[in-house]
Amino acid sequence: MPKVLTTNASIKCPHTGVGTSIPTDPKWTINGGTVLLENDTGILSCPFIPLPCAGYQLKSMGLNATQVDSRKVILDTDFNQTFTGLPLIIQEFHQTIDNSTVASIPPGQKAPPLPPGLADIVTPVVTGTPAALGFSSITPPLVPLIITFTLISDHPREWVLTLISVPKTSPASPQNITNGLPLLGLVVAPAGGSWNASTPPVIVTLTPPYLATLGPGDYRFFMTGVSQRGLSGHIEVVLTVS
Repeated sequence: MPKVLTTNASIKCPHTGVGTSIPTDPKWTINGGTVLLENDTGILSCPFIPLPCAGYQLKSMGLNATQVDSRKVILDTDFNQTFTGLPLIIQEFHQTIDNSTVASIPPGQKAPPLPPGLADIVTPVVTGTPAALGFSSITPPLVPLIITFTLISDHPREWVLTLISVPKTSPASPQNITNGLPLLGLVVAPAGGSWNASTPPVIVTLTPPYLATLGPGDYRFFMTGVSQRGLSGHIEVVLTVS
């Protein structure tokens, strides 16, 4: 059962950095924690060097009608990301009593059940093969390198692919590559992030022209799968160029 998100929640980035949320309209508290609203922000004590997940801005998925001063209340199951595009890992602790319904109830009738997708509390399973790969920048491969991501959920919604480059010779720069970078030779198929029951594995093809542009460093391909409920699973595949 989803809970209203408060400042008492545990919020972390995938690098185990701890989040501290900053409420901007502290009118509603639960067990001493202030309820968080859309566009509230937070900071993360992320240990990842040289590109820490510095913070986040909370967004509602629109699955809850509750508002405070015309701003949507955030649920602990709403999918949210760090400023670097990685998923937040959220756990709320207060007790809930859910008497909400998905529609008005006609007189004398019972409340309809939740749609299956919103009743699903199972986190998506995301895998990546191979777990790691690499090559020497002196002799880039003459054939493409392939990464295969498989996503499993009974009620899928979307997927997001983020590339975090940590070259030793240039600043780190996260990129959303859900659509690939076809002009550079990084091809994602199927592209676009649409995810349903019939979506095949997502294949990332790193062509020789693209590989030839990479200097020494780590190139982290971070795949996130999101369910209709907003729960997410993720995996990281690291390409190391020596």
